[in-house]
Amino acid sequence: MTSKIIGVGNYIPSETITNLFFDKHVFFNEKGDVLKEDNASITSKLQKITGIVERRYAHSNEVTSDLGLIAAQEAIKNAGIDPETLDYIIFSHNFGDVKFGTIQSDMVPSLASRVKHLLKIKNNFCVAYDILFGCPGWIEGIIQANAFIRSGIAKRCLVIGAETLSRVVDIHDRDSMIYADGAGAVVLEISEDNSGVQSHLSASYTFKEKDYLYFGKSYNNESCQDTKYIKMDGRKIYEFALLKVPEAMKQCLDKSKFSINDLNKIIIHQANEKMDEAIVERFYQLYNTPLPPNIMPMVIDKLGNSSVATIPSLLAMILKGELDAHQINKNDVVLFASVGAGMNINAFVYKF
Repeated sequence: MTSKIIGVGNYIPSETITNLFFDKHVFFNEKGDVLKEDNASITSKLQKITGIVERRYAHSNEVTSDLGLIAAQEAIKNAGIDPETLDYIIFSHNFGDVKFGTIQSDMVPSLASRVKHLLKIKNNFCVAYDILFGCPGWIEGIIQANAFIRSGIAKRCLVIGAETLSRVVDIHDRDSMIYADGAGAVVLEISEDNSGVQSHLSASYTFKEKDYLYFGKSYNNESCQDTKYIKMDGRKIYEFALLKVPEAMKQCLDKSKFSINDLNKIIIHQANEKMDEAIVERFYQLYNTPLPPNIMPMVIDKLGNSSVATIPSLLAMILKGELDAHQINKNDVVLFASVGAGMNINAFVYKF
């Protein structure tokens, strides 16, 4: 017995932020020195490495729970279910609701509780809670929902991933250019056939890797030093991901009944185009198998890195037929994988 996805939804904010948006920014390094490169060179290098040409930001009147609600409503409608039948609402995010123009994160009540309230669900035994697990949070929500369904604790779950990273970036840090806003959601229920989640894996590397992603002060020493922003050690994250993520993906696939040649798609967290390409290339090298064409859909060039929202949003786009080059058909086998703050890694194999 396992669980399967019966409905998908996403919300892609309409405010498009191109790389030209950063033309007037003043960028500093971690020592507080102004970068010597001009901004055109900085953004050009960013585009070559990450593949990002533009990203989406939420409107000023929206917060993370608003984005999650819209994705959830679409997933519920797509599933054709009564929301009162949901046993769990699991909301993955990292920074809560941060209102535009403010610096304070609001997580009480939980974002899942806010979505349940806005969905007007009266069922008190529909349990709503949040997950803070870095970028892999949505996959972790799927793994937990699957466990609830397999154990008989739940019959139907809503799993949301949403984030407004544009509200927690240091405008003087060039890494701020990769981040974006968005939301995705799915509804899962018990699978009566052999479709659904086939295997899964999660890991937290904290002994040496805990602070590869962290909250830190602005690189501009004249800024308010009491205000913290999302920061990362890009080089260490890149090296960690290339070493650990392919191994985790292989371990997860090996736990399933499928072989490397059975995979139809790999949907990986849209963090960095070059990094994701290298991860998937190394994954296939572990099987001494050539990388097949068109195996990994990517939308980071247009949508940027919206953390927990990248995977469920991309999945919804594919299943809704919005990506001409990529389709998922019945009986297709898809490997999902993510890496992020913690440092956390997870994956699951799914048969459609």
